[in-house]
Amino acid sequence: MGHEFELTDRAEIEATPEQVWDAIATGPGIDSWFMGRNEVEAGEGGTVSTAFAAYRPEFGITGWEPSKRLAYGGEPAPDGRFVAYEFLIEGRAGGSSVVRCVTSGFLPGDDWEDEFEAMSSGGAFFFRTLVEYLTYFAGRHAVPVTAFGPPVPDWDRAWTTLGAALGLGARPSEGDAVRLDLGGRPVEGVVYAVNAHNVGVRTADALYRFLEGFHGPMVASHHVFAPGADATAEEKRWQEWLAACFG
Repeated sequence: MGHEFELTDRAEIEATPEQVWDAIATGPGIDSWFMGRNEVEAGEGGTVSTAFAAYRPEFGITGWEPSKRLAYGGEPAPDGRFVAYEFLIEGRAGGSSVVRCVTSGFLPGDDWEDEFEAMSSGGAFFFRTLVEYLTYFAGRHAVPVTAFGPPVPDWDRAWTTLGAALGLGARPSEGDAVRLDLGGRPVEGVVYAVNAHNVGVRTADALYRFLEGFHGPMVASHHVFAPGADATAEEKRWQEWLAACFG
């Protein structure tokens, strides 16, 4: 049967339209809040591509109005599967902006509900990270860090384990103050977003995100803004951290 959908996320952000555009329409900008490593071939007819482990989608750009509108989407698959994104930016007095992200498409089959739920919660979480990035790190670019932990057999227990690793007594909740030990280096932060599949933590120089992986592992999908951050070293550090917590 399948399901046609349209989802809208909206936020007013203390960032200029130009800063929002940099975040959504350049590779380094997208690297600072989305996932994996990203590249943008600018202009209508160009592409937006992502590399996140084996997931490597490429979307054609269908709308390009700098600091106002960006639209892109993939070609429909033989079974009709399709997804498209549209970002709309409205400048406000005082240098703030209203940003809307419209995600639309089609999911085939009779079992579309689970995929739709994961897409909805994941999309809302990434949009919330975009807002967090533009609120606290606008104009800066992050080193993206991706690390995969061992398979997780029990996700309720895994989220509680994550809470303990963050200095909490239970699954993290939005607004919790947390403390991480990164190889003897204590780091303090706050949980900025939580849903059924994801937890986000903001520190003074990073956005740390913990995701329920597609095939069972806990995934660290982070954005490190510290000067001189090295992706290889950070990924090794987080691989070891995940193994110690969930191995």
